[in-house]
Amino acid sequence: MSLSVGDRYIDFTLVDSQKESHTLSNIVGKGPVVLAFYPGAFTGVCDKEVCSLRDGMARYNELGATVLGISVDGPFALKEFAAKYQLNFPILSDFTRAVTRSYDLIFNNLGGVQGYDVANRAVYVLDNDGVVRYAWVASPSPGVEPNYDEVITAVSALKA
Repeated sequence: MSLSVGDRYIDFTLVDSQKESHTLSNIVGKGPVVLAFYPGAFTGVCDKEVCSLRDGMARYNELGATVLGISVDGPFALKEFAAKYQLNFPILSDFTRAVTRSYDLIFNNLGGVQGYDVANRAVYVLDNDGVVRYAWVASPSPGVEPNYDEVITAVSALKA
């Protein structure tokens, strides 16, 4: 079962589009953390989601939040994705799907392609102790976007 409000985060280390490592436990405790899982780069809804997060980064920065995008795409595809949309937050590669599995977010057979297992769309907001204070998972289809105002409200509630 995916994480719920009140659960503690599951630690991970993933590389970003520049092949630099990011370890969640090194980020938790430095302000709110937004984890935004999405199925895949260069797909319509995912493109809209990362652009919405990009466009909201001024507000996230004001609130002292760190935003991390996570997909199963390789770092090389993510590099092109980040460049195309001029992303201003790290997008992390879970190409082994280990993190996606640990968060229980595997979505099987995206687009009807047998074996193309990706991350379901989900957003978690973590507090300074790494406790989930907001959890949203697209269900039953990853084609639905999160409510970005709700995410900002959840982050705002954590500002000390």
